[in-house]
Amino acid sequence: MNWFKQQLANVVGTEEPEYGPDAIQPVTKQMETKPYSILNKNDLKWKAMDSTNVETETFYLMLPDGTTLMLQVIYSNVGGIHTTAQFNSKIFDHDGPGKHLWCSDPLRDYGFDEPQTSFYAENLALELNEAGDTYTIKSAVNDNCIVNVTLTRTAPGFQLGNDGTSYFGTDPANPWGSLRHAFWPRCTVSGTVKTPSKEYDMTGRGLYVYALQGMKPHHLAVRWNFVNFQTPTYSAVLMEYTTPASYGKTVVSVGGIAKDNELVCVGPCTAKHVTAEPETEADWPEPKSVAFEWRGEHDGKPVKGEITGDLPVRSDRVDVLAHLPGFVKSFISGATGLRPHIFQYCSKDQLTLKLKIGDEEISEPGQIFTEATFIA
Repeated sequence: MNWFKQQLANVVGTEEPEYGPDAIQPVTKQMETKPYSILNKNDLKWKAMDSTNVETETFYLMLPDGTTLMLQVIYSNVGGIHTTAQFNSKIFDHDGPGKHLWCSDPLRDYGFDEPQTSFYAENLALELNEAGDTYTIKSAVNDNCIVNVTLTRTAPGFQLGNDGTSYFGTDPANPWGSLRHAFWPRCTVSGTVKTPSKEYDMTGRGLYVYALQGMKPHHLAVRWNFVNFQTPTYSAVLMEYTTPASYGKTVVSVGGIAKDNELVCVGPCTAKHVTAEPETEADWPEPKSVAFEWRGEHDGKPVKGEITGDLPVRSDRVDVLAHLPGFVKSFISGATGLRPHIFQYCSKDQLTLKLKIGDEEISEPGQIFTEATFIA
């Protein structure tokens, strides 16, 4: 959301010409020669690009009582001229159903350590340890959310193909944009998060997602689906985006399923809104029931994972432009047709991961956090 808050008012791009689907080289094509790569410490370096981009490290934290939290550092560059950094935190159902604690704060005096694997700012430290398997997030940026959290990887981190990156441009040898994702799908979490009304014991499970958008966001994608599902034994992550018509409305899906110490499958996945219903005729079609699917191979055996059923009651609906001044909102929506909304859902034990590995069938309920994002 803060990518839009920080950037759209400054960099508003009109629609691109329709280059067609050949102008995107999706990361899934890399899977033909290399299905996925196991992440090492070098893969987790901040890129700090000189051109227009947004780079994020996001941590999704799930507690045994069903509470879901999100922590995120955003580092962005506008046209190689102006950089900004932001720290976001969100606690769902902070004071009861439908109520959330949302903090979003600009950072000052920010920068990186020498290997560019840790990020620092005034009152904030996001550090990757020497072994490359643990992040520590400490923040006193906002008195409403004091963070001291440690997240340790318990399954291999991965990215699809060689580098986890889709490339945009009519000349594959000289792309003009890119989009990368990398994941730690299964982690343990410890520490505390303090708010004015509560202190959270952060003993639970977590997911880490690295993302780099190397173009204006509405030129990269007009739809997003994201799934984080954690059970006592398994973790499943899915990230799917649909490009605008300029790149042939191409759908790119990446994801995988893990358990402690191993990846069960990494590869193609799909996210379907089986039923959807807008609140009014002018609204986006809010998903009501879904079908998420993962496919791959483990030790020579075919793997299929699926989560199907009704979504829980919507946790939040974020009208991104509502966070901008009125005249900026009018200009952006009029100039680009952007009406970005994010539908967020989280619940515990309402949905079940059904997993088939060869002839073995496994069914395990878990905790879900999922988003459906509509941009344009």
